[in-house]
Amino acid sequence: MNSGSKVLLGVMAGVAAGAILGVLFAPDKGEETRKKLTEGSKDVADNLKEKFSDFVDSVADKYETVKVGATDLLEQGKSKASSVAQALKKEVNSYATEAVQSTNGANS
Repeated sequence: MNSGSKVLLGVMAGVAAGAILGVLFAPDKGEETRKKLTEGSKDVADNLKEKFSDFVDSVADKYETVKVGATDLLEQGKSKASSVAQALKKEVNSYATEAVQSTNGANS
């Protein structure tokens, strides 16, 4: 969680605490106070759910981006490895041909 998210979460918690304290100390009847507390807590819960959903979506997007990048990198690695393997085979065949020719020339 980055510092911006932490600050936002702290501000939201402060606002919620202030709202609750304000309602508790307001000169309303008990029933009216309970109603306000219930409505306020629902609003806070809805806001937290929305922020958490946004956070999860952000993480999922980043995961997909990293996954695609990793897949591309893996394919590039496979391609490079294949190229290196082919080059090595050519070199080995070249040295083998030279060795056979040298051996044939020495036996003649």
